[in-house]
Amino acid sequence: MYGVVTRNEEETTWAEFDIGFYEVKDVSGRSSEPIADAVSMISCFGDNAAVKENSDLCPVTPDGLRATRERTYFDWAYICPTHDGYRRGLLEIVEDCAVVNPDVRLDDIGFPRPEYCYCDRCNERFESWVRTNHERGEGPPPEETTIDDRYEWRADVITNFVREATDRIPGKTYMTLYPDPYGDHLYERAGIDLEAVEPHIDEFVVPLYDTHYGTTYWLETIAKGFESRLGTPFSIELYAVNVEIDNLIHAVEVANEYAESVLFGYDASNARAALRRMDADAREGVEW
Repeated sequence: MYGVVTRNEEETTWAEFDIGFYEVKDVSGRSSEPIADAVSMISCFGDNAAVKENSDLCPVTPDGLRATRERTYFDWAYICPTHDGYRRGLLEIVEDCAVVNPDVRLDDIGFPRPEYCYCDRCNERFESWVRTNHERGEGPPPEETTIDDRYEWRADVITNFVREATDRIPGKTYMTLYPDPYGDHLYERAGIDLEAVEPHIDEFVVPLYDTHYGTTYWLETIAKGFESRLGTPFSIELYAVNVEIDNLIHAVEVANEYAESVLFGYDASNARAALRRMDADAREGVEW
């Protein structure tokens, strides 16, 4: 099965695509109304515009560094997942989208990196969580906590958000995963506990983006990693903008070995050309 990820409404109905994902809210902060013919895609904790308007929304390190685009390793500004007002707004968007189309994709879920977030709100909530767990006999006293306790608390924050969001999605729930299936990387980096989150998700989406796809061995190793890790189906999303057709087709062939479906990001015309070429090549092989 093949799909498209797009900001252009008309492309979601092109005949070559079995499914369309339409960006209702993206990392720039741009928003659009959901449409009935496509799965609504919501950037949850990435929002340049919101952080520009209110820097207090942004996660911080213990040294006070904010997770903004000015950091060399971030492509967009992040939102702290414990901000109640922002979370309420996200859940309202999920509800609004689900009325138009029952299927929803949750994008950009998690903390930015292992060193986030140490804002006053997160610190207070972590301390409260530690005290509560200790009183129940389920954790150490506050003075003996370690980074592992902080990771566990962050995972609780993210799992609770996913649960709240999926409770509002009557159809199929998709969730985007950072493309690193190995060890505890997702858990430590983003606060995503796969075992806790998986029961709430119908299908994961793994973006494996390259602007060239001149080699694909790395694509195969990451896809194989997710196949080994997940019991839930997952799709692979490829970048289609200005990628040579032959290279894109080769990437599709590799992704098809592992993924439930292959999605094309942000250039529907190039994706359509690749699918048409694949169809033509398949027909040339028929003998009568």
